[in-house]
Amino acid sequence: MGQVVFIPREIDANEGRVAASPDTVKRIAGLGFEVVVEAGAGVASRIPDADFAKAGAAIGKAADISKADVVLKVRRPTEAELKNYKKGAAVLAIMDPYGNDAGVAALGKAGVTSFAMEFMPRITRAQVMDVLSSQANLAGYQAVIDAAGEYDRALPMMMTAAGTVPAAKVFIMGVGVAGLQAIATARRLGAVVTATDVRPAVKEQVQSLGAKFIAVEDDEFKQAETAGGYAKEMSKEYQAKQAALTAEHIAKQDIVITTALIPGRPAPRLVSAEMVASMRPGSVLIDLAVERGGNVAGAEAGKTVTTENGVKIVGHLNVPGRVAASASLLYAKNLFAFLETLVSKDTKALTINREDELVKATLLTDGGKVVHPNFADKPATMIASAEPAAKPAKPAVKKSDAAKKPAAAKKPTATKSKGTA
Repeated sequence: MGQVVFIPREIDANEGRVAASPDTVKRIAGLGFEVVVEAGAGVASRIPDADFAKAGAAIGKAADISKADVVLKVRRPTEAELKNYKKGAAVLAIMDPYGNDAGVAALGKAGVTSFAMEFMPRITRAQVMDVLSSQANLAGYQAVIDAAGEYDRALPMMMTAAGTVPAAKVFIMGVGVAGLQAIATARRLGAVVTATDVRPAVKEQVQSLGAKFIAVEDDEFKQAETAGGYAKEMSKEYQAKQAALTAEHIAKQDIVITTALIPGRPAPRLVSAEMVASMRPGSVLIDLAVERGGNVAGAEAGKTVTTENGVKIVGHLNVPGRVAASASLLYAKNLFAFLETLVSKDTKALTINREDELVKATLLTDGGKVVHPNFADKPATMIASAEPAAKPAKPAVKKSDAAKKPAAAKKPTATKSKGTA
């Protein structure tokens, strides 16, 4: 028997995604692996067992994971799940390790070689493995769809014999992958869109998508970006000036979508209770950062809150999972692309080169220990943002990637944009 790749069914009730597709099953088998998919793993992503079987996978049960050399998952395996894993098995998943010390320790104790896919470096070679961008792109799209569903009026301007319906005003706060996709989606639906971000590099991208950029553009604003393209935390003075501008703007908006995250810190508070109170009844706020503490005062994870003044604050969990069928196809491709780099072209066997830059960046546990430098022997001071930035670390990447180069985002209708927030 060759080496086995196992794709389990996710046990989290809020998780409908699966870590493989019929296409990637075929490709994994082509690498020389035996592929086993747990029965029902793809049902919530519209992939029946028969489709996996047709692609060459064996349909198994949860206990079959004990034979797996490689496990492909969406979420970090729980301690209970890990009891059945083979020591030394390679586990690829979105590990969400920050603030989850016990979960990381359990991975080390289980003796698995685990890779945190969200730590994939933002370099040209790894574009196709970038799970943050692939999933945030869909989150930005879904945020607009959710907002349109909660908003009880039409989004586009409609001129009829009976009168004119005004276009909805949509404000996007945080212009990374999700933010750009939210802008593009809202524009396609006919809304009047504005957006803000502390990074000056995204202004051109916002404008190229047909939206208006809103920010206090002083000297601090011009320096408000890390080498990796992520947002820096701004001074109290700048925050006060930006808050005043934002407050005035938010009071006039129908829909506000927030996506902002700061590496290593809780999500910044962008929308205060006073700002929420200033909005008109029927207005909608979508907080994509709610699982990291939230950008909006009053947002509650997993709930839709209606304020006293009739404003809805939506805090859906796992927004990419709300479009699981699409999210799974992209995520599966991300995993396969990385797995392929771990396989020897000569022996057709799993051969992990621990000196490879992709392995170094993503390796979380190995040989019974936590090995990632952010977790091995010191407190975490950095975090891979759940919302990738519009401008990545150098070297620059292909022009076809809208999230990497401003020029690539110049077609408002382009669907290849990684949208960003």
